[in-house]
Amino acid sequence: MALLKLGKVNTFIDSVHVLRDISLEVAKGDLICLLGRNGAGKTSTIRTIIGLLKNRSGKIIFKGNDITKLPPHKRARLGIGLAPDYRGIFTDLTVSENLQYPKWIIGKKTRGDEIDVDFEKEVFHIFPELDELKDREGLVLSGGEGKMVATARALMLRPSLLLLDEPLEGLAPVIRGRFADRIRKIRDLGVSIISAESNIANASKIADSIYVIERGEVIYKGDVKEISKNKRISNLISG
Repeated sequence: MALLKLGKVNTFIDSVHVLRDISLEVAKGDLICLLGRNGAGKTSTIRTIIGLLKNRSGKIIFKGNDITKLPPHKRARLGIGLAPDYRGIFTDLTVSENLQYPKWIIGKKTRGDEIDVDFEKEVFHIFPELDELKDREGLVLSGGEGKMVATARALMLRPSLLLLDEPLEGLAPVIRGRFADRIRKIRDLGVSIISAESNIANASKIADSIYVIERGEVIYKGDVKEISKNKRISNLISG
């Protein structure tokens, strides 16, 4: 059974039809990239999955349950985490406070404090810089540090599915490579990942499989290595 399944999802922003019959599946342990140009529908897909955008038709099934009408906070409680492209860091809170904020809001206790503590240790193992940054306010974080905190914060509720929106965009090449490695380590913890990327080189660093989105439609699904053999898709993305 798929962990997540979107079936012919259509989403509108006001009168604009931004997602057109989007269908995709994510299994446990998958690391999938949504690849496409800016404005293609990648972010809208992620926001629809978490519930920040409401789809007008189609279904969203998570862990066998229909979550199409659930609000975002209930989807988070079921095990969907989000690190948005705008980071969403609270600038007047410290890194430590930012990381604890989701637990304060949702009151996560369902998996046991001991298990949560062990998982948090794994998060800090993936992002060891967090220990040095814990007393620093969000306002003074660099772009790379902000993305790291946003990703770690999304992990603090121990999600089954992590949504990442442009996690590698805007990072220096060396930092980008390190961050890509850490995304794979998150997957190794048993967390399935959907990452939106507009750069095929970034997608190739992390993805097991690719969904190419153009004008709100999935136009390609397959291995990232096969895209280079498809001139139409390659030209579309690079153009």
